[in-house]
Amino acid sequence: MSTVWNDDGRFLQSYFSHFKELLYSSLDWAIRDDDGYTFILGRTDDVINVAGHRLGTREIEEAISSHPRVAEAAVIGVKDELKGQVPLVFVTLKQGLGGEDPAPVVAEMMATVTTSLGAVARPAHVHVVNALPKTRSGKLLRRSLQALAEQRDPGDLSTLDDPGALEEIRRALGR
Repeated sequence: MSTVWNDDGRFLQSYFSHFKELLYSSLDWAIRDDDGYTFILGRTDDVINVAGHRLGTREIEEAISSHPRVAEAAVIGVKDELKGQVPLVFVTLKQGLGGEDPAPVVAEMMATVTTSLGAVARPAHVHVVNALPKTRSGKLLRRSLQALAEQRDPGDLSTLDDPGALEEIRRALGR
């Protein structure tokens, strides 16, 4: 297995010291159900710093996803001059908007986050979109979402499944 260049100790400390046994930590959150199946939930390092508070994007996504109309949610941290970072949310809805104003649904999502996690976790904005950008294997491209939100180059998009989803994000951001 590869190590950290010129620092084997750092490699061992970072990836093998989380458990009493010699186990490798991939820094992913996972659960194992009663049948023995393991489900990867996300990265343990998906943490944003909002006004000095370290918040997990996964927890915010879970709060947003608990809304009955939400099909899928992606939360990213974007730079903010006052708070350091703020949560920004992109959601797809189970039935779409059908021409209705998204403001009431978005307000309900914001209230859910505030109630569940506190005002500090309240998103700066919730964008309702028709599709989220994913790789062909179904992984959300959060890195690209963050880059677009911060007006940076989204980087390598060679694994992007549907280029239209990225265009949808650009439109939602007003770009």
